[in-house]
Order: sequence, then C-alpha cells, then structure tokens
Amino acid sequence: MTQDILVHAEAGVMTITLNRVARKNSLTSDMYGALADALARAKDDAAVRVVLIQGHETVFCAGNDIGDFLDKPPAGEDSPVFRFLRGIAGFPKPLLAAVSGPAVGVGTTMLFHCDLVYAGDNAAFSMPFVNLGLCPEAASSLLVPQMLGYHRAAEALMLGEPFMAEAALEVGLVNRVLPPTEVNGYANAQARKLAAKPITSLVETKRLMKKSQQAAVLQQMADEGESFRRMLTAPAAREAFTAFMEKRKPDFSKV
Repeated sequence: MTQDILVHAEAGVMTITLNRVARKNSLTSDMYGALADALARAKDDAAVRVVLIQGHETVFCAGNDIGDFLDKPPAGEDSPVFRFLRGIAGFPKPLLAAVSGPAVGVGTTMLFHCDLVYAGDNAAFSMPFVNLGLCPEAASSLLVPQMLGYHRAAEALMLGEPFMAEAALEVGLVNRVLPPTEVNGYANAQARKLAAKPITSLVETKRLMKKSQQAAVLQQMADEGESFRRMLTAPAAREAFTAFMEKRKPDFSKV
C-alpha cells in the first residue's frame, strides 16, 4: 500500500489518513486504489466497526493530482477512482470524516457519503468540476441539490467557488465546527463512541436511512461516470488541464 494513505485500526476504529501533505493530499490513482482496498477490508473485518477518514489540520484533500490524473485517467468502472466511489457509497458501517483546510472536488463529494463529518473552522469546500470542463461525480449532482436545495447547489456546482465551514454547518454537510488542531481528535472520540455500540443496530439504522435512495445514488454515479469519461477528452477539459499545467487562466471562448 502506498505510504500516501496510512491505515491504522484500534479499538474497533479503522483510521484512514491522507498522508500526502506536501502535495495538499491530492489523490493519485494509487491512493484511490489504497482507499478502495481499505474500505473493502473494513467492510469484511468484524473487528472494524467504524471507519474514520482524516487529513492534516492544514489540508484535507485538494482533489485529484492533475498530472497523475492525465497520465492515468479513469478508464472504466473497475478503475481505482470508481472502485473507491462505489466503495464509499455502499459502505455499510458508520463512516466519519475529519476535515480541515481545503476540501476540493472529491475532497468534498466523498463527504456526502459519510455519516458524520467534523470540520475545522479553516475548512473550505469546493466542487470546481465545471471549471475543469467536466461534470460532477460521486453522485453529487443528486446529493448536493438534496442537501443544499437547488439554487445553492447550482451555485456550488456551476460556479465552483468555495464555501466555508460555517456555511457547510448551516446546510447540514458537517455536524460540528472546531479549531483545526482539535478536529481529528474529536472525530476519533466520536468514532470510538460509535464503536462501543451494537454494530448490528448501527448497520441496520444506516441501511434503513439510506435504502430509499441507494439505487438512485449508484445509478447517478454510473451516469456521471459515463459523462465524466467522455468529457475528459473533450476540448474544454483539454484547455482547462493545459492551462493548469501552464499556470495560466483557461480560455473557453472557442470551446
């Protein structure tokens, strides 16, 4: 497993740490694979009752590593990216996240599949898919309007501008806002509380809460994935990624 993803299990809690701080925890294909594998192990391991995903107090996740993403684009449903997205969407046990600093792209959309989310007051959430010539992923085109309401969702998904921790708290994306240095510890304490409860009750409660939309989430994720892969090679995305690598503002006037 890549050292960019650290996995530690103790007292019924599997903690998955994004550990690529020098690159703002941007995700590579190998990291997606490690995340998918960790969730699969946690699902099948009776000793793991709760999973916590965390980053650093300065950054949660800056989204995809653009260079790696261009070298290893998601080629199909079995690619590491989509394995992780399906894994987090269908994970049956309690799933928590501790978020401080930037949470960009998948750094935000993965949170819609978590049961409890705790944020530092420096957290900044953004979903800039349109700005990259792409479309939403992780069923966010379904889940974001449900949580934020259509107009706020349109603002978040079409403009792609960041919204801060207090706004995320207001719309229900996060459960509590804390000082960044306290977020990981607080989330771990909450995870341990859950791990001490009957796992059968936790799993059934989660299943009942999610069952009415689980099929819709997976279908939306598949539809988004098809569009995402098609748009990835289209002129708008090529211009966006070229501009990013050349450190200039993209020009979409001719695409």
